[in-house]
Amino acid sequence: MRSTRWLLLAAGMTACGDSVPRRVVIPAGVTFRVAADSLARRGVVRFPRAFRAYASWTKRDRTIRAGTYEFRSEQGWGELLDALAGGRGLVHTFTIPEGYAIRTIAPVIAKALEVPLDSVEVAVRDSALRRRLDVPTPTIEGYLFPDTYTFPPGATARDAVLAMVERFDDIWKPAWDSAARAMAFTRHDVMSLAAIIEKEARIAEERPVISAVYHNRLRIGMRLQADPTVQYALGRHVERVLYKDLEIDSKYNTYRYAGLPPGPIASPGAASIEAAVFPASVPYLYFVAHPDGHHEFRTTFREHTEAIRQVRSGRRALEKASKSPDKSPTKPRSR
Repeated sequence: MRSTRWLLLAAGMTACGDSVPRRVVIPAGVTFRVAADSLARRGVVRFPRAFRAYASWTKRDRTIRAGTYEFRSEQGWGELLDALAGGRGLVHTFTIPEGYAIRTIAPVIAKALEVPLDSVEVAVRDSALRRRLDVPTPTIEGYLFPDTYTFPPGATARDAVLAMVERFDDIWKPAWDSAARAMAFTRHDVMSLAAIIEKEARIAEERPVISAVYHNRLRIGMRLQADPTVQYALGRHVERVLYKDLEIDSKYNTYRYAGLPPGPIASPGAASIEAAVFPASVPYLYFVAHPDGHHEFRTTFREHTEAIRQVRSGRRALEKASKSPDKSPTKPRSR
């Protein structure tokens, strides 16, 4: 009888007495003990053993729904158990990394929010949003800012897209507008270049240098010849761009068409946007990528040709060492 009274008393206990939301991930297939320990670690439950005993006594330790929950620490145990059993308190969370394009972002949103994929595709074509962003392209490609987002149950694709655009507005710096005006760039131009930088850069310190290469080319009317724009035009990711891929007739193919592409090819992060408006002060016009992602930068075509030869030689040595030569007709990632 005493233990029963204790359980009834404990059921009304709260964790820390504050109302701070605490996020808890309950993986699929875990035992109730593991779930209770997770709640305790996040400060939602103060006495996990007593909580487990109460759940067992009330026969509510057998059904828990996996997912990401958001609880407030003043919730009672009965309320917590009801939420875990019924999925109440579940939140939808997804992360969009830098460099994702809409064709990759849309399925992530659809899966996380449990909404139809075509509802996301409609949302990114919203004419009001395109006018708000002053985007001349059919979608708001590039303006869905890469970050982690959390939404309550019932959130729509439009809710997600709006939140991502608002996040973009939040991170945009007035200094970027000033720098863009100084170089006669629109914000759309900045985003178009930043997206290419995002796709090219593997090392953070190289972003401003890669930016400088493209600025230098634009200044003298030289084509950008950016492989990621070809991949975007192809509509799929390829590990290496083939020579035949360079023939695709698309305004996004910067091997065929001079200047910036019509719009961003992906969603760049803040560092790439910063690099787009503040390029390094270097004379380079060319770069070629090593297998590990870092680049060799050169000023003249002759120097660039030699750098390509060295990179190819290094790649062949690596392939020979791994005993898996790559004989596909590819081009080195170079500009």
